[in-house]
Amino acid sequence: MRLGKWEGVAPGSVGYMTARPTPGRMLSDAFGREVTDIRISVTKRCNFSCVYCHDEGQGPTTRAGHRDPEEMTLEEIERLVRLSRELGIRSVKFTGGEPLVRPDMEAIVDRTVRHIPDVSLTTNGAMLERRAETLRDAGLKRVNVSVDSLDPDQFRSIRGGALVPVLRGVREALRVGLKPVKLNMVVFRSTLENIPAMIDYVGSEDGLRLQLIEFMPELVAHREWMVDIAAVKSWLETHASHALVREMHHRRVYLFQGTEVELVDPVGNAEFCANCHRIRVTHRGELKGCLNRNDDLIPTRGLGDDAIRDALRRVITHRIPYYGAYRPAGLAGIPAAEQELPMLLAPASLRRGR
Repeated sequence: MRLGKWEGVAPGSVGYMTARPTPGRMLSDAFGREVTDIRISVTKRCNFSCVYCHDEGQGPTTRAGHRDPEEMTLEEIERLVRLSRELGIRSVKFTGGEPLVRPDMEAIVDRTVRHIPDVSLTTNGAMLERRAETLRDAGLKRVNVSVDSLDPDQFRSIRGGALVPVLRGVREALRVGLKPVKLNMVVFRSTLENIPAMIDYVGSEDGLRLQLIEFMPELVAHREWMVDIAAVKSWLETHASHALVREMHHRRVYLFQGTEVELVDPVGNAEFCANCHRIRVTHRGELKGCLNRNDDLIPTRGLGDDAIRDALRRVITHRIPYYGAYRPAGLAGIPAAEQELPMLLAPASLRRGR
């Protein structure tokens, strides 16, 4: 998505990014939140073992191997996409687990774009180098790749896999035109000091963007790993040349000499929930209205088209903002992060005055 105009905006100030046009037939929940996007988990399997993984709110992943009989089939996924489009869904993101453990991922993308052309995918990147081109040819538009560290040893300790194949996958995705390639970096105690290096790396390659994602202890425990995300935001505001706000999700986007860095801070954030426009599907074909909840699952397997349409309407219209309505905003019982944001060096690109 292109940035809205920011010419003339002073450093440290905030501009606004234009939202996408709103079709008239979209469904809304009782809080006025229209649903435009669907996030579909195609597997619970993964070839990595990330310490912070919550598997789209479904708990630990399983190891990659033979196909899980609980996984939706190609035909089941296509049907959900087709029926979602009828209700105004206009964007699909495939997740897992690791989507690329499925050998039919290209076929899934191909079937999906027949109904909803805007299709993206989140991956750990380990298998992306050899499949980026075939995924693009199938109709994939963009990828998100998880990269928390540029140090191979630290990367392996966090992710349980090798860094070099992931970076090769990132470069191949750029080469074949899966742009922008967004690098997802989870911000917690172990990765906090990596932010400047990650900004530099993203700035070194045209077509890369960085998403800093707040660690979510409610899904994976380890509250002691949290850092003060407000201090991270303050550091970004101080060092960025410009700041903008995405209207669609009301997230801040910081510009470092043209490099886009987006902060995703959902924990205890009622504003984040108020601007959520997506529903989710588990690998078993269950609809869910919120990442943080599993008490709202609606099964769809074995249902006919009309019953699935009704299920989609129900999950959309019964969505409740997790923070601010389902439960009070803020995390009860979690003390302020013990570790203040350390004095981070400005990215080398800024030190060079680039």
